[in-house]
Amino acid sequence: MARNGILDDMLDLAATLPWKASLGIAVVAYFGFHYLANMPVIEPGSVNDLANHTGRQLVKVIGMFMQFIVPGIFVLGAFFGFLRQRRQMKLHAEVAGGGDRSALESISWSDFEILTSEVFRRKGFNVERRGGNGADGGVDLQMWQGKDKYLVQCKQWKSTKVGVNVVRELFGVMSAEGAAGGFVVASGEFTKDAKKFAEGRSIELVSTDLMLRLVQQTLSDNEDAYESRGTPSCPSCGSEMVLRSATRGAMAGSQFWGCSRYPSCTGTRQAG
Repeated sequence: MARNGILDDMLDLAATLPWKASLGIAVVAYFGFHYLANMPVIEPGSVNDLANHTGRQLVKVIGMFMQFIVPGIFVLGAFFGFLRQRRQMKLHAEVAGGGDRSALESISWSDFEILTSEVFRRKGFNVERRGGNGADGGVDLQMWQGKDKYLVQCKQWKSTKVGVNVVRELFGVMSAEGAAGGFVVASGEFTKDAKKFAEGRSIELVSTDLMLRLVQQTLSDNEDAYESRGTPSCPSCGSEMVLRSATRGAMAGSQFWGCSRYPSCTGTRQAG
């Protein structure tokens, strides 16, 4: 499908940003362009004023269209970002609930990349997907902690160990882009040569077992963050929960935690 230049780039940006940030930009953009669209234009009193008059008229026309186009793009991007975040949280909860290698190795390469993105997001990184071609399309994620940039390659190689060429390739891109560090995350294992090359080069190799530990760790960290506020997270999708009372059955009258996304998510926890 052909791209429409700056509008498609704007939509990509809006979908990459946190969805609340995209909504905020949509509001600011609307009022900004609305102001330009309603800017008064004084009729030229002389030939010298004609250029200024023409320029203000052009600005008004641009504002009239952009007051709807730009906010609309960012609202749409916020919607996509919201869906992406929910998908990441649900996938993270599913793998954490599985608990073993099969839970990680059974997902698709695209879901593996999404899961990796969610793990690093919960570790405090600002994560963007670069969208490599196919399962092994170069650098898949770029991340920041403060001003430091990090690059990530995701390899879902279940039957073949990730070799030194992959790690060497990542190191080359890191050097070219001035990245502070890098990660190769694998649904599988690494060869001895790959491990040796990574030593002392600010590259961390994340194998299946380590990835599963990170998933469990970040699930616990997320729960601790909610519980520090007195509200647990949903075991199914990671959303905040709401205290409810059972209205029927043997547990009628007792309280329980229910997912705030009910009925789309039916996750529950015992209260007390």
